[in-house]
Amino acid sequence: MAEQNKYVIETERLTRRFKAVTAVDGLDLSVRRGEIFGLVGPDGAGKTTTIRMLCAIMDPTEGSAQVAGFDTVRDAEQIKRRIGYMAQRFNLYGDLTVSENLDFFADIFQVRGRTRAERKERLLEFARLTEFRKRRAAHLSGGMQKKLALACTLIHQPEIIFLDEPTTGVDPVSRREFWDILTELHLQDITIFVSTPYMDEAERCSRVGLMYQGQMIVCDVPDQIKGLVAGELLELRPGDASDTSAPGRSLRRAEQAVSGLEGVLEVQTYGDLLHVFVDDAASRQEAVVDALRTAEVQVIDVRQVRPRMEEAFISLVRRQEGASGGLG
Repeated sequence: MAEQNKYVIETERLTRRFKAVTAVDGLDLSVRRGEIFGLVGPDGAGKTTTIRMLCAIMDPTEGSAQVAGFDTVRDAEQIKRRIGYMAQRFNLYGDLTVSENLDFFADIFQVRGRTRAERKERLLEFARLTEFRKRRAAHLSGGMQKKLALACTLIHQPEIIFLDEPTTGVDPVSRREFWDILTELHLQDITIFVSTPYMDEAERCSRVGLMYQGQMIVCDVPDQIKGLVAGELLELRPGDASDTSAPGRSLRRAEQAVSGLEGVLEVQTYGDLLHVFVDDAASRQEAVVDALRTAEVQVIDVRQVRPRMEEAFISLVRRQEGASGGLG
């Protein structure tokens, strides 16, 4: 019985097509009870379609999925009672107060009486919204609206919550506060399935799935994914004291100068930094710096760093594009 309850989300060859477009292509996925599972990928990768199928909002074209032990096609109503779903544009009612929005969603899920009152107070405190309970939702900041949306999602105490890019468009402080709340939910053994475009958020997940063009490229714990990047990483800050009018020129020139060097595996730009993946950082650093100086690119700083999720994601996507012949 314990083995049957090990996974709360399972898919087998889950596929969704829209006419000639395959949005999700043969997805095999298992999510354990109590995990924070992160789904990342560029726009159009299939993240939202995946979540909508798992929430029994959309039927698959092929394949199957089970959530909380129920089939998403045959047992849609059973699933909807056990999950919470926060879409990218969660429909809060701007003319209603914070308290009235919670009441509205409590009515939808038939949460009444003392149970409603107790949950409302607990969620208001949990979301740091107690002092704003009488404020209209339209007058909340973006971050507070996201926290209210999460509170409304939790009013019926779901065992699994699905969050589709919940922090997009809010400031960094609000993003951090939102994730502090998710961490508290995680400690309560609630399963969290979240899609995000932010790689720092992906690092906070128990496991991460990288989606690209409807397929899962890799699915593992963050440290293992970062370990898939080939070689070691040199981070350089190039500059050109003689050309302050277009700082991007020195970065482009730096990229061209090192791309073909022996031992250089990959080059990525990151803001005003150049990330150079090499087979051996200690033996290649001098040659990389010399090549930049030959190209009349000033090297302001150079150091060896560990790859982050963002570098790993870019590298894995490039590898996938190369394997499939690129995007055409």
